[in-house]
Amino acid sequence: MAIGFIGLLVLLIVGFFILMFVIGAYNGLVALRNRYKNAYAQIDVQLKRRYDLIPNLVETAKGYIKHERGTLEAVIAARNAASTASIRAAQSPGEASAMKELSGAETALTSTLGRLFAVAEAYPDLKANTTMMALMEELTSTENKVAFARQAYNDSVMTYNTKRETFPTNLIAGPFNFGPAELFVIEKPEEKEAPKVSF
Repeated sequence: MAIGFIGLLVLLIVGFFILMFVIGAYNGLVALRNRYKNAYAQIDVQLKRRYDLIPNLVETAKGYIKHERGTLEAVIAARNAASTASIRAAQSPGEASAMKELSGAETALTSTLGRLFAVAEAYPDLKANTTMMALMEELTSTENKVAFARQAYNDSVMTYNTKRETFPTNLIAGPFNFGPAELFVIEKPEEKEAPKVSF
């Protein structure tokens, strides 16, 4: 009789510790998921600010670079595509297809903005325009804020993904539908190529 009571007590204690582990692992995963979603919200704020600056930049440039209509239209089209992708990503931050769509749209926008800046270099009056200079400076500042927020988001996603993939938390992540979160990466081909130096 005493062994049965002790066995039941041990079983209850083990069951209690297993329950505490499950609760702790679940709550930890929820906290990490909320952290990366909050980090994405910070990116979203900066992206919206960036998208709001671009039409002003294009309008300012329009008066000076009349022969570069294709470049201006490409910037606006890329801005609109990135804005739409950002709205989708904000609805489900970390979801793979939404983040890949946003990454592609942001890569295209960055590329077209680079072309606009290159074209602007050929127009001294445009380069000297105080509104254009202020907008370019504001856009550069916003780009830096986006990069910082993106790094914070990616760090949060990495922490979450690591936690959900490591044992024994992975035993909780699967049954409770804690899926992987996607990093937010903007491809910049110039960062992958070695600089060419010639003398």
